[in-house]
Amino acid sequence: MAERIRVLIVDDIPETREHLTKLLGFESDIEVVGAAASGPEALELAASLQPAVVLMDINMPGMDGIATAEQLSARVPTASIVMMSVQGEADYLRRSMLAGAREFLVKPFSADELVTSIRQVFAREQEKLGRIAERPTHAGAHPESKAETHEAGRIVTIFSPKGGVGRTTVAVNLGVAAAADLGKRVCIVDASFQFGDVGVMLNMNPKNKSIADIIADGVVDLESLESVIVNHSSGARVLLAPSSPEMAELITSGAVKQILEALRATHDLVIVDAWPWFHETTLNLLDLSDEIVVLMTLEITNIKNVRLFLELAEQLGYTSDKVRLVLNRADAALGIRVSDVEHSIGRKIDETIVSDGRSVVYALNRGVPFVISNREAQVSQDILRLARKLTAESDGFASRDAKPAQKKSLFARR
Repeated sequence: MAERIRVLIVDDIPETREHLTKLLGFESDIEVVGAAASGPEALELAASLQPAVVLMDINMPGMDGIATAEQLSARVPTASIVMMSVQGEADYLRRSMLAGAREFLVKPFSADELVTSIRQVFAREQEKLGRIAERPTHAGAHPESKAETHEAGRIVTIFSPKGGVGRTTVAVNLGVAAAADLGKRVCIVDASFQFGDVGVMLNMNPKNKSIADIIADGVVDLESLESVIVNHSSGARVLLAPSSPEMAELITSGAVKQILEALRATHDLVIVDAWPWFHETTLNLLDLSDEIVVLMTLEITNIKNVRLFLELAEQLGYTSDKVRLVLNRADAALGIRVSDVEHSIGRKIDETIVSDGRSVVYALNRGVPFVISNREAQVSQDILRLARKLTAESDGFASRDAKPAQKKSLFARR
């Protein structure tokens, strides 16, 4: 017999708790193991009952659902939280997701919506746990033990020779998907040092926590690196860009290399959001990367710039498997055929991400990645597929033991 989904109901209204218990009682694969009338009671019951899913009302007297979810995520991390509310405003959803919730239901909801949400969050958690269990011992080790074995993760840089193609959006959602769905230890690095937006997209901008805070006179304080990394509720870790544009001058190519090498030693995947401007730091960053995801859109100017970059990549000695060409906002209605683009740039497009401006902009304005808030959307599935392909390579480290190809000199960089 398949494992039943253990559910804890948390709501301050007795009639609601009773109604939800009766609804779920008709499902053979779901078992209500307890019901709590308050946040403190929920924390106590969750610790003893170890539910797989917690149905949490957001509006409760005293400790509300947000505060309870934050503590519950830390105390019982295997419990997936489904938040319930009579209010469906974006701010409630954003705050719920940041507190650790995996789904958000607006009351009144149907029995089908309730059951589907429970099954979906349970399936996601089981999939993530399964992937973690399948990983080699080194992949699940703590940062210190992983560094001691000298096994490194992969640095994947998201790049485009033109702005406005969705580079930061893709970088953020890739990192969150790899952490939350694939169980990887991920660090997202905002390398747009003057005007970085990673923190905005994840609704995190803590002061005195950026890459610039561990660099002084070109010297990197690697011992303080962990103190400036910010943890996101998805499990992804983030190294933010400086809060002021003028602080970007502190960040040298050598400093970036030291920091990324340190992050590679303690993470499965380091995703770098790179600024679309060719200078020494960017070029050294591309050299250091195990893979460069080059984003393009179906616009003439972007196609031209990508073609020029591919020519440059060849001059730099980058192998074809180091550069992954991804078509973002793929839409056949834009008047340019993919086959014509491939003919123009001289190579095949490796991956496509569907155009879904409504889901993407809505998620951006709420500060919640769409791979969390709208997981079933095609754009989320495209990102998850790309994340799987990028992380599949990080399970084997043999390719990184080989010496990289000798790079040709460009712009007299060292």
